[in-house]
Amino acid sequence: MSILHRASFFTSAARLDQLPHPGAPEVCFVGRSNAGKSTAINVLANQKRLAFSSKTPGRTRLINMFALPDPLDPEGQLGFLVDLPGYGYASVAHRAREEWADILGGYLQSRESLAGIVLLIDIRRGVTELDRRLANWIAPTKRPVLALLTKADKFPYGQRIKAVFAVKKELADIGALNAIPFSATARIGIEEASLQIENWISPKVVP
Repeated sequence: MSILHRASFFTSAARLDQLPHPGAPEVCFVGRSNAGKSTAINVLANQKRLAFSSKTPGRTRLINMFALPDPLDPEGQLGFLVDLPGYGYASVAHRAREEWADILGGYLQSRESLAGIVLLIDIRRGVTELDRRLANWIAPTKRPVLALLTKADKFPYGQRIKAVFAVKKELADIGALNAIPFSATARIGIEEASLQIENWISPKVVP
């Protein structure tokens, strides 16, 4: 069983100073509002309602952390999955968008326990201006990034491969970047994404 399947809700925070002290490795999920972050977390954790998405995209303002328990230590954690607020939804007031940007940028650039970043990009849209802004926060940190090209079931195989090459070219300034087609509905890319995240959390679990 994947260690991700053991994920359970740990805490929520509205500000960076409300997060627990950095410790076990964290893998965060980030992307524009309505990019499918909650869906991706749920399918990777093999749970239906671990992560919740707001009925109104762009309204989820909290950083939500999900713990991955250490099987050898009942009170310890192997690591955390972190669902960051979606960014850039048009109907949200400008001031609120900028506040979220400060939270996102601060977490991505300064969180000491951040081991890897999962960037969700709609395969049909490619790299948008908002994705580029996220990439600009990420690139200087040199942290590894896994780009999940969501809604991959909407494209035939050949078009998916072209989309992967296009994203890698667009985001070439992110040094350690992997990009894969992903679909929760058609279960595309789930195993590959799970292995990458597991390796960030605990390299020992990957042969």
